[in-house]
Amino acid sequence: MTKTIWKQGELIEVNITDLSDTGDGVGRWEQRVVFVPDTVPGDRAVVRLVYVKPQFARGKLQKLLQPSCYRLRPNCIVADKCGGCQWQHINYEYQLLAKRNLVIQALERIGGFIQPPVNPVLASANAFGYRNKATYPVGLSATGNVQAGYYQKGSHELINLNQCPVQDVRLNPLLAQVKQDIQKRGWEIYNEQRHTGVIRHLGLRIGRRTGEILLTLVVKDWNLPGIEQQAQKWLHHYPDVVGVCLNRNPERTNVIFGAETRCVAGVPYLREKLAGLEFQVRPDTFFQIYTETAEALLQAIQSQLQLRGHEVLIDTYCGIGTLTLPLAKQVRTAIGIERQPEAVAQAVANARANGIDNVTFETGTVENLLPKLKIKPDIVLLDPPRKGCDRQVIETLLATKPSRIVYVSCKPATLARDLKLLCENKAYNLTLVQPADFFPQTAHVEAAAFLLRSDSEKGT
Repeated sequence: MTKTIWKQGELIEVNITDLSDTGDGVGRWEQRVVFVPDTVPGDRAVVRLVYVKPQFARGKLQKLLQPSCYRLRPNCIVADKCGGCQWQHINYEYQLLAKRNLVIQALERIGGFIQPPVNPVLASANAFGYRNKATYPVGLSATGNVQAGYYQKGSHELINLNQCPVQDVRLNPLLAQVKQDIQKRGWEIYNEQRHTGVIRHLGLRIGRRTGEILLTLVVKDWNLPGIEQQAQKWLHHYPDVVGVCLNRNPERTNVIFGAETRCVAGVPYLREKLAGLEFQVRPDTFFQIYTETAEALLQAIQSQLQLRGHEVLIDTYCGIGTLTLPLAKQVRTAIGIERQPEAVAQAVANARANGIDNVTFETGTVENLLPKLKIKPDIVLLDPPRKGCDRQVIETLLATKPSRIVYVSCKPATLARDLKLLCENKAYNLTLVQPADFFPQTAHVEAAAFLLRSDSEKGT
């Protein structure tokens, strides 16, 4: 059977049957795959082809012929333009089913696992108003007004926002007002094409349990005349703002934060509570975006591990000790490994503040430090960045031979890749995967995978 030639700009009718890991709807036409943003499984749609390859194409939704029963009206008036969310047009129950399916598909296709043991996704208590951190690019409108928001889907065109339905509602008043204050001060806005100007991003962060807020401006250089006076005004006008900071990023880069942060008023951190402990969180500290769901996943990890108090636990990529410290309270000894000295210093301070004295933190990489510890861990916890673990880390773990491994990941594809390596030659068995919805209204999903060494007895 000869395939029809695809042409860019052509209109086709497509039945949407699945969702991709980038959040696009997936359909087939002439036995070839078509990816279509803003569609839902169950949609029948007229689609314009905008990018064509021999085996697949990307399309743009032109008209809904029959809407899916899972489709709903977005909660945000710019949801069709803003790139911050992909799934506001999909009801929440189906989002959870789709995310579990994304994890299963990655484990099967990339990891080679047959019928992987994946639990239903831990649902979030609220599908909106959950983000404890928002970092907005700052720009200028055509008329010269200061704007802040997210980029339009597939572009660097800024969608100006005065509120965002997925961020903590207590941050919304600051978003509109801070833009006005920047305008009044006449501070120059950064231009990424010319690499000129000063203000690059506006960062807002809140302690969900404490209500404390940090306000951060990411700047190309420190030259902001009057910033100290303006910072004091923000502290006075917003009693929940405990600190105003500047972060300097002088590079031509898409990375948001630079290496140096200065506090210009108040304190350089907010306090947040997780699992009964208090943490100091700075502007550039890694801390899970949804405090309550992070706590729910931690509880699931504790439940699965059934810790008895005699274990030695090593937490790699430990950050400021978010997972290390709650688990340290249930084991004999805990060790955290983190390559960023600033995060290690915060972890040490957090341990001291919470009175936890059976934990130590080491600065360095996993592959270098783990063999030097000269200790055989019962449990190793992995929580790497989205790119997953380097091959050296996997090889180090296989050589160290902990009885159990818990791998926490925010990207199913790299999780599946690394689990495949850890389970090769039956070194480890995958016993359970517990997904959690840290990112409602998006295609992102967190998951904790539990591995048991093949020569270990269950329950040890």
